[in-house]
Amino acid sequence: MLGLIWARQAGLDDPLRLRRAEATRRVLSLELNKDRDVERIHGSGINTLDIEPVEGRYMLSGGSDGVIVLYDLENLTREKSYTCKALCSVGRSHPDVHKFSVETVQWYPHDTGMFTSSSFDKTLKIWDTNTLKSADAFHFKGTVYSHHMSPVATNHCLVAVGTKSPKVTGKKYWQWLGPHVMNMFWQQEDGRVKLWDVRRASGCLSTLDQHNGEKSKASSEAANSAHTGRVNGLCYTNDGLHLLTTGTDDRMRLWNSFTGENTLVNYGKVCNESRKGLKFTISCGCDPEFAFVPYDSTIAVYTVFTGELITMLRGHYTAVNCCVFQPNFQELYSGSRDCNILAWIPALREPVPDDASEKSLPQQHLNPAYEDAWSSSDDEG
Repeated sequence: MLGLIWARQAGLDDPLRLRRAEATRRVLSLELNKDRDVERIHGSGINTLDIEPVEGRYMLSGGSDGVIVLYDLENLTREKSYTCKALCSVGRSHPDVHKFSVETVQWYPHDTGMFTSSSFDKTLKIWDTNTLKSADAFHFKGTVYSHHMSPVATNHCLVAVGTKSPKVTGKKYWQWLGPHVMNMFWQQEDGRVKLWDVRRASGCLSTLDQHNGEKSKASSEAANSAHTGRVNGLCYTNDGLHLLTTGTDDRMRLWNSFTGENTLVNYGKVCNESRKGLKFTISCGCDPEFAFVPYDSTIAVYTVFTGELITMLRGHYTAVNCCVFQPNFQELYSGSRDCNILAWIPALREPVPDDASEKSLPQQHLNPAYEDAWSSSDDEG
């Protein structure tokens, strides 16, 4: 790390390299923070979490009890031990509360003044954050499993909604025809994943095939499908060039977004017994990037492009349903059926004693992901 700092000071290195190295070190040292609690409000399992992208300070949670909670993640007390307090909640006594389980909550990507929620009560609701009242509600014929807004779109405010009916509806009234939709607007109960052009109502661009078109190697049931089981989770890398999908066949696959090709990265068995949508997430600003995937009562951390299992984060008592990454400080938050939200924080560096010599310091093994390989021209000579 010192070599990276010296190279940066001398103007010999890209400023992003130091930042990525430190971000990677922090992710690799994630641990359950015993000094930070998240106030427990939900009376049943937590299905979904989302941190607003503007400041990275406020977090939404939605639970099986239909309750939505808004948290402030900032430590206003400046004490070492503190609790992330719930600023407000849409509780069971709220006039606009969802009647059944909330499956997805999402902040409006460009403004914390609005967020959205969808529920098994067949509704999608638009909320005014300041008044905590429902500004609008859309009702559907089938159970709503999930919804999603583009994080980068600026010319439209389309919301894609996945329901039990055999179509995906995007408000305002965009409709994509397809089979039974399971969780997100590309996730299918029949194991297929479809990519759509939102500019056209019937604009299916492609269907992802785990065998990359080699039908001779595929059974008739698995042909032209992304997974042999239900697809219940997907997440794009931050640059949008790759897509990760999970299925109840206990597999996770990485796809090239441009070609639709299965990259054949082997993640091994990824235990997935969830009957509903599984919300997993990918790090941002690291090298390599990491995927945080609910794995029964733990969270498995994989390198995205090599499939290596780095570690398992343990702390929940029952199955983990969702996790969300905070890129500003490389923190992770997870929600579980045990009704708890846990905070995973990078371990602090141990302070070096003033009288300690370099030879007396313990030699620690560095992970190759952030090992300092820089040397000056004098050293090379």
